[in-house]
Amino acid sequence: MEIALLAHDRKKELMVQFCIAYCGILSGHSICATNTTGKLVSEATGLPVNLYLSCKQGGNQQIGARIAYNEIDLVLFFCDPDQGDILTDVNEIARLCDKHNVPFASNVATAEVLIQGLKRGDLDWRDIVNPKKK
Repeated sequence: MEIALLAHDRKKELMVQFCIAYCGILSGHSICATNTTGKLVSEATGLPVNLYLSCKQGGNQQIGARIAYNEIDLVLFFCDPDQGDILTDVNEIARLCDKHNVPFASNVATAEVLIQGLKRGDLDWRDIVNPKKK
Protein backbone atom coordinates (compact mmCIF):
# COMPACT_ATOMS: atom_id res chain seq x y z
CA MET A 1 0.00 0.00 0.00
CA GLU A 2 1.05 3.58 -0.60
CA ILE A 3 0.90 5.64 2.61
CA ALA A 4 1.14 9.44 2.56
CA LEU A 5 2.47 11.29 5.62
CA LEU A 6 1.93 14.99 6.27
CA ALA A 7 2.28 16.99 9.47
CA HIS A 8 2.05 20.59 10.51
CA ASP A 9 5.17 22.00 12.18
CA ARG A 10 3.98 21.50 15.75
CA LYS A 11 2.95 17.89 14.97
CA LYS A 12 6.08 16.72 13.15
CA GLU A 13 7.67 15.25 16.28
CA LEU A 14 4.43 13.37 17.02
CA MET A 15 4.52 11.95 13.47
CA VAL A 16 8.13 10.86 13.98
CA GLN A 17 7.27 9.15 17.28
CA PHE A 18 4.26 7.48 15.67
CA CYS A 19 6.40 6.15 12.82
CA ILE A 20 9.04 4.89 15.25
CA ALA A 21 6.34 3.05 17.20
CA TYR A 22 4.83 1.50 14.07
CA CYS A 23 8.00 1.11 12.01
CA GLY A 24 7.47 -2.65 11.75
CA ILE A 25 4.07 -2.21 10.12
CA LEU A 26 5.12 0.72 7.94
CA SER A 27 8.18 -1.13 6.64
CA GLY A 28 5.94 -3.43 4.62
CA HIS A 29 4.50 -0.53 2.63
CA SER A 30 5.57 2.35 0.40
CA ILE A 31 5.70 5.72 2.11
CA CYS A 32 5.60 9.18 0.63
CA ALA A 33 5.61 12.48 2.48
CA THR A 34 6.07 16.18 2.23
CA ASN A 35 9.75 17.11 2.36
CA THR A 36 10.47 18.05 5.96
CA THR A 37 8.14 15.46 7.48
CA GLY A 38 9.53 12.74 5.24
CA LYS A 39 13.16 13.57 6.01
CA LEU A 40 12.50 13.52 9.75
CA VAL A 41 10.66 10.20 9.55
CA SER A 42 13.32 8.61 7.33
CA GLU A 43 16.19 9.78 9.56
CA ALA A 44 14.47 8.53 12.72
CA THR A 45 13.27 5.17 11.37
CA GLY A 46 15.53 4.30 8.46
CA LEU A 47 12.44 3.75 6.32
CA PRO A 48 12.67 4.78 2.67
CA VAL A 49 10.38 7.74 2.03
CA ASN A 50 9.53 9.21 -1.36
CA LEU A 51 9.82 12.96 -0.77
CA TYR A 52 7.64 15.65 -2.30
CA LEU A 53 7.98 19.38 -2.00
CA SER A 54 7.42 21.03 1.37
CA CYS A 55 3.85 22.07 2.13
CA LYS A 56 4.59 25.73 1.42
CA GLN A 57 6.07 24.85 -1.97
CA GLY A 58 3.17 22.65 -3.07
CA GLY A 59 3.80 19.24 -1.51
CA ASN A 60 0.19 19.03 -0.34
CA GLN A 61 -0.96 19.59 -3.92
CA GLN A 62 1.41 16.90 -5.20
CA ILE A 63 0.01 14.39 -2.71
CA GLY A 64 -3.51 15.62 -3.47
CA ALA A 65 -2.95 14.89 -7.16
CA ARG A 66 -1.82 11.35 -6.33
CA ILE A 67 -4.97 10.88 -4.25
CA ALA A 68 -7.08 12.10 -7.19
CA TYR A 69 -5.32 9.61 -9.49
CA ASN A 70 -6.01 6.82 -6.97
CA GLU A 71 -2.31 6.27 -6.26
CA ILE A 72 -2.50 6.73 -2.48
CA ASP A 73 -4.13 4.13 -0.21
CA LEU A 74 -3.89 5.77 3.22
CA VAL A 75 -3.27 9.34 4.40
CA LEU A 76 -1.99 10.34 7.82
CA PHE A 77 -2.06 14.13 8.18
CA PHE A 78 -1.29 15.19 11.74
CA CYS A 79 -2.75 18.65 11.82
CA ASP A 80 -2.49 21.44 14.34
CA PRO A 81 -6.04 22.70 14.89
CA ASP A 82 -4.66 25.93 16.36
CA GLN A 83 -3.19 26.90 12.97
CA GLY A 84 -6.42 28.23 11.50
CA ASP A 85 -4.96 29.54 8.26
CA ILE A 86 -3.45 26.15 7.40
CA LEU A 87 -6.64 24.17 7.93
CA THR A 88 -7.58 24.76 4.29
CA ASP A 89 -4.78 22.33 3.35
CA VAL A 90 -6.20 19.70 5.68
CA ASN A 91 -9.71 20.28 4.39
CA GLU A 92 -8.60 19.88 0.77
CA ILE A 93 -6.74 16.63 1.47
CA ALA A 94 -9.70 15.34 3.53
CA ARG A 95 -12.12 16.27 0.72
CA LEU A 96 -10.04 14.37 -1.84
CA CYS A 97 -9.83 11.36 0.47
CA ASP A 98 -13.59 11.41 0.92
CA LYS A 99 -14.15 11.74 -2.81
CA HIS A 100 -11.84 8.82 -3.65
CA ASN A 101 -12.55 6.58 -0.62
CA VAL A 102 -9.06 6.84 0.82
CA PRO A 103 -8.78 6.23 4.59
CA PHE A 104 -7.69 9.47 6.29
CA ALA A 105 -6.51 10.33 9.80
CA SER A 106 -5.95 13.87 11.03
CA ASN A 107 -4.83 12.90 14.53
CA VAL A 108 -2.79 10.22 16.25
CA ALA A 109 -5.82 8.44 17.75
CA THR A 110 -7.41 7.80 14.36
CA ALA A 111 -4.01 7.01 12.84
CA GLU A 112 -3.49 4.25 15.42
CA VAL A 113 -6.85 2.69 14.53
CA LEU A 114 -5.98 2.78 10.82
CA ILE A 115 -2.46 1.42 11.28
CA GLN A 116 -3.77 -1.48 13.40
CA GLY A 117 -6.39 -2.11 10.72
CA LEU A 118 -3.62 -2.11 8.13
CA LYS A 119 -1.74 -4.70 10.18
CA ARG A 120 -4.86 -6.92 10.45
CA GLY A 121 -5.62 -6.66 6.75
CA ASP A 122 -8.73 -4.53 7.18
CA LEU A 123 -7.57 -2.22 4.39
CA ASP A 124 -6.78 -4.96 1.87
CA TRP A 125 -9.84 -3.88 -0.11
CA ARG A 126 -7.66 -0.98 -1.33
CA ASP A 127 -5.68 -3.54 -3.39
CA ILE A 128 -8.82 -4.11 -5.44
CA VAL A 129 -9.43 -0.37 -5.88
CA ASN A 130 -5.76 0.38 -6.51
CA PRO A 131 -4.08 -2.75 -7.91
CA LYS A 132 -0.31 -2.61 -7.97
CA LYS A 133 1.36 -2.87 -11.34
CA LYS A 134 3.59 -5.92 -11.50
